[in-house]
Amino acid sequence: MNRRLILLLLAALVLAVPLSLLAGRVWIDPFAPQTRYAAVIVFELRLPRAILALVLGAGLGAAGAAMQGFLRNPLADPGLFGVAPGAALGAVLSFWTGYAASAWLLPVFALCGAAGAMALLALIAGRDGGIALFTLAGLMISSLAGALTSLAISLSPTPFAMSEIVTWLMGALADRSWREVWIATPPTLVGIALLASVGRSLDALTLGDAAARSLGVDPRRLQALMIAGIGLTVGAGVAVAGIIGFVGLIVPHLVRPLTDRRPSSLLVPSALAGALLLLVADCLCRILPLSGSELRLGIALSLLGAPFFLVLLLRMRRGLA
Repeated sequence: MNRRLILLLLAALVLAVPLSLLAGRVWIDPFAPQTRYAAVIVFELRLPRAILALVLGAGLGAAGAAMQGFLRNPLADPGLFGVAPGAALGAVLSFWTGYAASAWLLPVFALCGAAGAMALLALIAGRDGGIALFTLAGLMISSLAGALTSLAISLSPTPFAMSEIVTWLMGALADRSWREVWIATPPTLVGIALLASVGRSLDALTLGDAAARSLGVDPRRLQALMIAGIGLTVGAGVAVAGIIGFVGLIVPHLVRPLTDRRPSSLLVPSALAGALLLLVADCLCRILPLSGSELRLGIALSLLGAPFFLVLLLRMRRGLA
């Protein structure tokens, strides 16, 4: 069943990628003689944007599946680790100080913010492998980073800087180039590989902490790999695209009924489904007939994810009743 699901998702991606290259404010007819103008649109604007959507979506999907397996909570989201707010804080500081004017310094600041959040999380929860402390530490870091981000916005040196910060925090893939692809792809792929390496340990964790230890699972090593894997995938995404939420929450729920429900079986399908979701959502944002600029991807996914989250809560409530 898992292999069939993976093949189905790969087939959907093979169909979705060419369509995403043709769709947009300017539609490109593949059967008409192509001009140099059309080639520039496809290869310099839409292709890097599509690849970035695939890479970031795969990272967020895999991070969500691993997070839910690690915390044994189907409502867990990668944002709980505090990495995304930490990366956002780093990016906001680059706007606040003016260093965002350099194209490379914005993602560097964001990655430094993600690394700082990862280090703080490891410092607080690293000595104890307990999941409860780990979760609370992540929530504390998220709250602290969110408060500092709000403070930076309120103290923005110019109205233009405030506008840039708010726009960037909404999350989008618009105006991204090959530079962002090269920045985000290596850390995301390394992060996915780290998360895939702990699949068996996450399977053992479903039996309980004591049973997992008896099967040879080292809680500290597992926790360190989870911090590094989610930090790289989420941090790289925030560094180049801003905050894009709910992918890590939605995708595992959609593919879990089609697998054997083991965390290790969920990682690859979640990565592929996350890539597909982000690519399709970005394509829809591009073609929606809105006046002025296009709908921001982060807003679109929040509008989709909030009702989805509500439905999950209602289902859990009925199950407990």
